Amino acid sequence: MRSVNAWLARSRLAPLAAAFFLALAFLSGCGQKAKLPPLAAEAVLLAFGDSLTYGTGANEDESYPAQLARLVGRRVVREGVPGEVSAAGLARLPAVLEAHRPALLLLCHGGNDFLRRQPKEQAAQNVRAMIRMAKERGVEVLLIGTPEPGFTLTPPAFYAEIAKEFGIPYEGDVIGKILKDGSLKSDQIHPNAQGYRLMAERVAELLRKSGAI
Repeated sequence: MRSVNAWLARSRLAPLAAAFFLALAFLSGCGQKAKLPPLAAEAVLLAFGDSLTYGTGANEDESYPAQLARLVGRRVVREGVPGEVSAAGLARLPAVLEAHRPALLLLCHGGNDFLRRQPKEQAAQNVRAMIRMAKERGVEVLLIGTPEPGFTLTPPAFYAEIAKEFGIPYEGDVIGKILKDGSLKSDQIHPNAQGYRLMAERVAELLRKSGAI
């Protein structure tokens, strides 16, 4: 009788145990960080975007790509166009990829779409298309989210969703942090040299965590 009762108890617990282990597996998968292959010393990194990539508000050697190059010991090409919306970036990207043949694309785009009140869905499609274009050419991607105007200064949710979809590293906090701190800004929407330094440091940290450097 005791063995029957033990069997019944195990039978009742089996589904609970299975659910517990499935939950552990799910949480373990959620905790995994996106990885990148190690970057060779001669690898080219392509910083692509708008004025935040160009470095508006600081000198050229104080832009985030210039400061990032010094932090990671790799060549970082600065390809930012002030005022550019994501549709124009998508049209420009093929020629830039062909010209520089980067190992890694640092994509920071969409802010001007939000400033001009263009549909977020269209910005998301363009960002997704840029990532897909790079991936199809064998180029790894790191995504940097740009905030929407407003009180919270947080990026739209689509950035994190796209990063998860492609399994790529994502930095979604640093630009909002800069724009909330007057000591890190040159104007209402652009960092100063110190702000770009923080941006470069966060990207460099993410590259280290992802295994790229």
